[in-house]
Amino acid sequence: MSVEKIMVIGAGQMGSGIAQVCAMAGYSVYLQDLKQEFVDRGLGIINKNLSRQVEKGRMAADEKEAILARISSSTDINNASEVDLVIEAAVENMEIKSKIFAELDKIAPAHAILATNTSSLPITEIAASTNRPEKVIGMHFMNPVPVMKLVEIIRGLATADEVYSTIEEITKKLDKVPVEVNDFPGFVSNRILMPMINEAIYTLYEGVASVEAIDEVMKLGMNHPMGPLTLADFIGLDTCLYIMETLHEGFGDDKYRPCPLLRKYVKAGWLGRKSGRGFYTYA
Repeated sequence: MSVEKIMVIGAGQMGSGIAQVCAMAGYSVYLQDLKQEFVDRGLGIINKNLSRQVEKGRMAADEKEAILARISSSTDINNASEVDLVIEAAVENMEIKSKIFAELDKIAPAHAILATNTSSLPITEIAASTNRPEKVIGMHFMNPVPVMKLVEIIRGLATADEVYSTIEEITKKLDKVPVEVNDFPGFVSNRILMPMINEAIYTLYEGVASVEAIDEVMKLGMNHPMGPLTLADFIGLDTCLYIMETLHEGFGDDKYRPCPLLRKYVKAGWLGRKSGRGFYTYA
């Protein structure tokens, strides 16, 4: 399967990062979102990232301009009719994703692969909203996308071998490391990471130690680059809660029950860095 043109749906932190690495690898990219202001914000993030590389001498100014020139902004999902691969990076919600994939199924060419950057939702269920489940696959990038090397590639029940091989090859071209994972809630990364974060929140909730102490123990004792509560703030507490709920519902096991303190913070609007307050306060 030949892939030359890619559409990334969702111009947020993940989507803009995916669009950036695709353009850096030489692909023509549509960065699509519902409103032009969202797309412009995403393009601004890409421009800032690339400018930093130029300032550090890791990239020439003309190379930066060539990368930006390969990215086209879009607020029209019908542009999917021109691409070979769609990577969806919209909000982590099954109803929204299923609706997007049903729409893409009608618009995208018959040969096009439809990939989702979901961090926890079942690929098989997303694929069921299309008439091409064999061409639906999971491509779970890590945040921040331009820096992190891992991409979890998740087959749905019907994903064709040829589709998997194509996505594996593209992932390597993006200078990432593909790891094959089966279609279970949370895959590997979040099935292990989120319960650890949730347990750290329980440790705070039960008064075992302070926020700072919990993070110091995991950094200095377990050699983690950042503490679990700092990481939760970085990911977004609403995202952490949603993934824990997906794990709890998917496995029906109370070991995945979200901590009541996590629910309380999300209800209060304390979502972490993006809201200015989570387990820490941000200026």
